[in-house]
Amino acid sequence: MTDNARAALELLRDADQFKWYVIPLLLLVIYVYAVEVERRNWNVLFAGLALWGMDWFNEIWNALVFHVTERAPVWAASGPTAYQILIGLNIEICFMFAIMGIAAAKMLPPEETRIFGLPNRPVLIAANSAAAVGVEVLLNKAGVLTWDWSWWQPGFPFLIWIVGYVPFFTACFLVHDLPTVRAKALTVGAIFGVDAVALIGFGAAGWL
Repeated sequence: MTDNARAALELLRDADQFKWYVIPLLLLVIYVYAVEVERRNWNVLFAGLALWGMDWFNEIWNALVFHVTERAPVWAASGPTAYQILIGLNIEICFMFAIMGIAAAKMLPPEETRIFGLPNRPVLIAANSAAAVGVEVLLNKAGVLTWDWSWWQPGFPFLIWIVGYVPFFTACFLVHDLPTVRAKALTVGAIFGVDAVALIGFGAAGWL
């Protein structure tokens, strides 16, 4: 087991790490979604939930990598936190991703708008993913988000980009553009349904 993985493991679901700032952060997340509900802005609401659900999926398989290899997850959140949910996911990261999809969806132009002559959705997926990878590199250099596998490093960020973020923004924008609220709700429900089954099943097995 790497030192970084061990440091994150020591924090895992330790209630003694609790900090009171979690409560206003939670209220901020609730407020962000409440605004979209108030405005009946279902495109943005479900887009935000889609991205959040995709992050949970990534965090689950990341924890499973650690369980299987017993060496390290693909990424570990080993810095100070108010609560460590999974080995690569703390409460601060969780709340961040809960809001990220809302922010990305609110900045979407109409589908017919082109950027540099190209359809805007693929361009924005690529650009948003690249920006997110840039933030991760800074967090890695700060030592609070650690990477212990040679193929997941700042020197080769393609996998971080294509696996870590492109699916997030793709799901976010696809759900945003679905034609009906029912289709949006079913898609988001499917994403969170898979997450819930995985959390319950693998969690009960002690793999997370």
